[in-house]
Amino acid sequence: MALVSVADFELKAKRNLEKNALDYYKNGAGEQVTVSLNHEAYKRLRLRPRFLRDVSHLDVSCEILGQQLQWPLGIAPSAMQKLAHPDGEIGMARAAGKAGSIYILSTLSTTSLEDLAKAAPDTCKWFQLYIYKDRHVTEQLVRRAERANFKALVVTIDTPINGDRRADAKNKFCLPSHLSLANFEGEMAQGVISCGGGSGLNEYVASHYDPSITWKDIKWLQQLTHLPVILKGILTAEDAELAREFGCSGIIVSNHGGRQLDTAPATIEALPEIVAAVGNDLVVMLDGGIMQGNDIFKALALGAKTVFIGRPALWGLATNGQAGVEQLLHVMRDDFEITMKLTGCPSLADIQPTMVVHESTYWNRH
Repeated sequence: MALVSVADFELKAKRNLEKNALDYYKNGAGEQVTVSLNHEAYKRLRLRPRFLRDVSHLDVSCEILGQQLQWPLGIAPSAMQKLAHPDGEIGMARAAGKAGSIYILSTLSTTSLEDLAKAAPDTCKWFQLYIYKDRHVTEQLVRRAERANFKALVVTIDTPINGDRRADAKNKFCLPSHLSLANFEGEMAQGVISCGGGSGLNEYVASHYDPSITWKDIKWLQQLTHLPVILKGILTAEDAELAREFGCSGIIVSNHGGRQLDTAPATIEALPEIVAAVGNDLVVMLDGGIMQGNDIFKALALGAKTVFIGRPALWGLATNGQAGVEQLLHVMRDDFEITMKLTGCPSLADIQPTMVVHESTYWNRH
């Protein structure tokens, strides 16, 4: 069967993945309401296309924090990508580079940031960062990211503790013994391999992540590095305004793929209030729920400068390693370009907020 949509890749990936890895990747927190909302919210938005516009030549390139990209989609950080395929983070990053996309490496990667930098030198790379109880650990990660020519730090702020990930608890999720958290040594590298009565990742997070972090720690981080600091996990205008006040370069509107706080809003639902609050002052980006080019268009129309995908990229990786990710990104770009042409938008600048409305707009007219 030809793979022509994210859903096709997901179906094939689910056949390839072991239960431990599949449940870790696909499940969210609690009753998974937010996981569903991330997708359903896009279906409630209607496109208002414009016609009789010349779309014979299309330009979907963009610039994000000084980096020139071929199109406004990147790959979000996801942990332990060698669970999906031996190509792991390197295959994912190389695919992103070929597509002209940003690749964000997770702190909890199964490839070290130095090895990734050597293997994918031409990819625009950002480093996702957690603030550890031991600040020396965090500082060393920052220094390594700087030396390896990563272009930005993406600080995940919505994980003072792990969310209620019931599938991981039932499975007693652990890394297989042949894998490790490659950015660390010793106990911190092996910490997700051995677990007691529940999820090994829950135990790792409780042991090492600092639940006491506040905005003063963001200021500390900014003073530590010359790299742009981006906050990932913003869901309210209030926190977006604080990100601006504390001098962040950008934010990613994110609910961690529905994996942290269940019944939090879909990111596309939270986006408009955040753009209204800070969209002229910060680079506002988004992840969560993007499944097709249609979704990318809607997020851009509502004010995001670029979007990121997590699970879809993992489905591509699990399907056929680096080649699978390359194919998935090609499918998504084709779909995005079709949407651009059918809405009358030859460039990203032509996408206007009036082109996307909630479905209730039409109901209220009757």
